[in-house]
Amino acid sequence: MKEKSWILLFAAVLISLSVVLYFIHFLIFQDSHHIYIYTLGDIAFIPIEILVVTLIVHRVLDAHNRKAKIEKLNMVIGTFFSAMGTWLLTYISDQDPHLDDLRENLIVSDQWTDEEFNRVNEIFRKYPADIDINMVDLCILKEFLQSREEFMIRLLENPILYEHERFTSLLQAVFHLTEELDKRPDVTSLPANDLSHLSGDIKRIYHALISQWLDYMQYLKKNYPYLFSLAMRTNPFDDTASPIIS
Repeated sequence: MKEKSWILLFAAVLISLSVVLYFIHFLIFQDSHHIYIYTLGDIAFIPIEILVVTLIVHRVLDAHNRKAKIEKLNMVIGTFFSAMGTWLLTYISDQDPHLDDLRENLIVSDQWTDEEFNRVNEIFRKYPADIDINMVDLCILKEFLQSREEFMIRLLENPILYEHERFTSLLQAVFHLTEELDKRPDVTSLPANDLSHLSGDIKRIYHALISQWLDYMQYLKKNYPYLFSLAMRTNPFDDTASPIIS
């Protein structure tokens, strides 16, 4: 309400100033005809000015702001994968009994096109992302997630994430699993029903991680070849991956 009142007051001041300046112009030159001509000309130009500002300038500024937001968001996503995402993908995928059948689809190379990324994304959109919960060392997983808990909280507090619902959902899924494990003092002897519940939480993270990782790799390939090179050499799905260039 205060902001609206300030805008109305500001508009009234500007209009009053314009009237005063036109009046001074009339007092000096005694030429109302000249004032009418230029006033009408200025008013006639307003629609064109609105067109230029709204359809051209505004769109250019929107595109620039959108690009800046995407870059900031992908910096956050990159930090996530560096700090914990790549480790989680590596560890969870190792417990996937069906991954070997599709692993070759995840060996990203610098020859991949957008069409190839889209094709693989479509494959894994329908992928069940199963894991063998009996192969998961919940103690290791719990310890790792607890060590990254403060990092995840800081990420969730970042307002830039409001622009990316899928990544926010991934973070919330990881945070939920962290809380689930935190609430269990002993994760070494859980009943079958509880293990099944935790398996569902892990699968939710696993499926979201694959999709987000593919999107991030596609972004790096387009925009940051040197970061993409390292990401390829540390591919969590590649058993032969190594950061060392031989």
